[in-house]
Amino acid sequence: RTLQRKVPADVSKMVNFTIDEVRAIMEFPQQVRNMSVIAHVDHGKSTLTDSLVAAAGIIAMAKAGDCRLTDTRQDEQDRCITIKSTSISLYYHVGPDILPENPKRDFLINLIDSPGHVDFSSEVTAALRVTDGAVVVVDCVEGVCVQTETVLRQALTERIKPVLHVNKMDRAILELQLDPEEAYQSFTRTIGTVNVVVATYNDEALGDCQVFPEKGTVSFGSGLQSWAFGLHKFAKMYAAKFGVDVDKMMARLWGDNFYDQKGKKWIKTDTNENGERVKRAFCQFVWDPIAQMFEAVMNEKKEKLEKMTSSLGIKLVGEEKDFTSKKLLKAIMQKWLPASDALLHMIVTQLPSPVKAQAYRAETLYTGPTDDKYCTGIKQCDQKAPLMLYISKMVPTSDKGRFFAFGRVFAGLCKTGQKVRIMGPNFEMGGKNDLNIKNIQRTVLMMGRYQEAVDDIPAGNLVGLVGVDQFIIKTATITEEDAKDAFPIKDMKYSVSPVVRVAVEPKNPGDLPKLVEGLKRLAKSDPLVQCTIEETGEHIIAGAGELHLEICLKDLQDDFMGCELKISEPVVSFRETITEPTEDVALSKSPNKHNRIFAKGQPLDEELCNDIENNKVTPRDDPKTRARFLADTYNWDAGDARKIWCFGPDTKGANVIVDMTKGVANMNEVKDSFVAAWQWATKEGVLCSENMRGIRYDIHDITLHADAIHRGGGQMIPTARRNVYAVQMLSKPRLLEPVFLVEIQTVEHAIGGVYSVLNKRRGIIIGEENRQGTPIYNVKAYLPVQESFGFTGDLRGNTGGQAFPQCVFDHWQVFQGDPMDGSTLPGQVVLNCRKRKGLKAGIPPLDEYLDKM
Repeated sequence: RTLQRKVPADVSKMVNFTIDEVRAIMEFPQQVRNMSVIAHVDHGKSTLTDSLVAAAGIIAMAKAGDCRLTDTRQDEQDRCITIKSTSISLYYHVGPDILPENPKRDFLINLIDSPGHVDFSSEVTAALRVTDGAVVVVDCVEGVCVQTETVLRQALTERIKPVLHVNKMDRAILELQLDPEEAYQSFTRTIGTVNVVVATYNDEALGDCQVFPEKGTVSFGSGLQSWAFGLHKFAKMYAAKFGVDVDKMMARLWGDNFYDQKGKKWIKTDTNENGERVKRAFCQFVWDPIAQMFEAVMNEKKEKLEKMTSSLGIKLVGEEKDFTSKKLLKAIMQKWLPASDALLHMIVTQLPSPVKAQAYRAETLYTGPTDDKYCTGIKQCDQKAPLMLYISKMVPTSDKGRFFAFGRVFAGLCKTGQKVRIMGPNFEMGGKNDLNIKNIQRTVLMMGRYQEAVDDIPAGNLVGLVGVDQFIIKTATITEEDAKDAFPIKDMKYSVSPVVRVAVEPKNPGDLPKLVEGLKRLAKSDPLVQCTIEETGEHIIAGAGELHLEICLKDLQDDFMGCELKISEPVVSFRETITEPTEDVALSKSPNKHNRIFAKGQPLDEELCNDIENNKVTPRDDPKTRARFLADTYNWDAGDARKIWCFGPDTKGANVIVDMTKGVANMNEVKDSFVAAWQWATKEGVLCSENMRGIRYDIHDITLHADAIHRGGGQMIPTARRNVYAVQMLSKPRLLEPVFLVEIQTVEHAIGGVYSVLNKRRGIIIGEENRQGTPIYNVKAYLPVQESFGFTGDLRGNTGGQAFPQCVFDHWQVFQGDPMDGSTLPGQVVLNCRKRKGLKAGIPPLDEYLDKM
């Protein structure tokens, strides 16, 4: 599967650019483009990236065979998938034939190649945060898949401008052998689907992001054969012939425009006045020449081929003349329609420069006021402003256990040896928590597998920092050391959550310190993975799916510790919830019997839980606007909605305390105790110490001791927690299990096998559709995460390897059955869970938490 690739002869004459040239152009942010390549798994991102890398002269003629330069790790090359997003900086001098009107022709393109697997979509988020534009790659045979939509959605929420590249055109011609009209319809559908996703996220600040071939935001081509074209290329060839200007010609080459050869005129319908069929302009002027070239090469029609190549001015040199079939095709197509030209034209003309992009991204990035000097610096992408730098991920170095901090300078200048303030994700304004003041040892440029040292890097560029890795876990904001009033940059929102967990322990107990050190490094190396220590002393690693965990564990064993591990069976995180409002008021007394709490509970709407988890309803909102929103959308009582005390767990989860007391004195004194108890109780529910979700806890009345010393935290916190547990047990508690949305690509005769595997595993099929013009079926289904282990292997076994599943976490659903009863499925899960966590065997009885009057 490794792809042989030749670079056009004229490229290899290019001298590889020097680092000084790159540093010089960084001063002009208008000439910089930061972009990422995003797509569904196996749609050809890394292969396409290679065309761009080759055009910059990094892969020379000799090296062009070592394909997929951006897949830097050995296991990425072996598995042929991208696992970590890799950054590479490319310097181009764009010729006048690509960009006629621009006086400055030198561009620096910071390109990030991202993975397509759902399990690694956290890497995509990290890549998107530091870029301004994205090339969305779509396979023209498979069309827009589930992951294409996910990454596109992530891009639009980060305010990143997309352009589209329709890939694998060679398959459309050689395998599917579509006739021109079918091909046109198939592309229109693909572009349409992308635009539907874009249109749902219409953001005023970003403007209209829909992609249209005639506006130059769509290109077509084949990454494998490294050729591609935009309509611009053909419009330029034909504009002279028809005597119209290029833009007008571009509009004619797409949509319902037909050229009548006999009448020599353009018409809008596919039949002319004499009732003869007329070909669509795109089919006639764009598709036909390409299809004819393919046909001439594959059927070895030498005379026709020579005539075509000479008229197009393509010269084959040396050994290329002896090539046959696909090799020859590639050599010709690469010279006729080089992929790098089409992509460069699109990147340079359509994607925004940092100056343009940061103007509308600043307000979504910065957490502080939008008019202070830091935010203004980001808006103007000003290198004289104070430093604002966001670290989006950590990249392991060749030196074991050390990392480069990879990120982007949004404002100011990042210098080697500079003393900076590092604010981690848990930093609160004005606090000392998660804050370090340290020196940057070196600043480097990330070049795929190599790094180049530079003295300083100005605003709008990507940067790697050396020597700050001990103080950063996953992400951080870096500013000048004296910038005490700078707020941190907003943390990233991942589209997947870590729901699959394994426990690890070393085979040899003497290696425990190595494991602890290894887990710290693992937590840095991946944006999403969570490493925790349970009270029982187990080390838990949580990831997004089986593949994600497998890669993390492999990294842990080979790179971060170097000794063998014992790995438990994967376990799934559950959530605890209630399904009915409490009937009677639950009463709990404090240990000294002087304080009493009366409360009830009720379940929250599923939509509201999602709103809280997606930060639409947050603890930081203005209470009045939040109350208005809850009253209008979820029919809450406006008075109650104003009195939300806090969310939990971690002050931002989907559980709320509402103070419904009337006329009780000293409520504010005990508020802190309640908040503390709420965090504790919602983190460890009563059933099996899992997080709670979707519980609204209403305090109806409190009687407090008159003397402040008898109603302190020591009395109130345990009481409040017991009361929460009592309320949970009185309101029909249930377990929530996580559910994957599975998209399975398969062929017609394998569908039966797919259904039988899903039915065995409590899967619910929600739809299947056939891609028009292909034998491919897309089946969508919901599959509970705890049933998904070994699902891929089972599915391939039952369909003869003809089904490809993609699982992505979708939602929580109630696990049917009573968890309090040990004979049901949820009851079993609760008992196993309690046993694993080292809790008492059964669920504690209700009277441990509920007191009598």
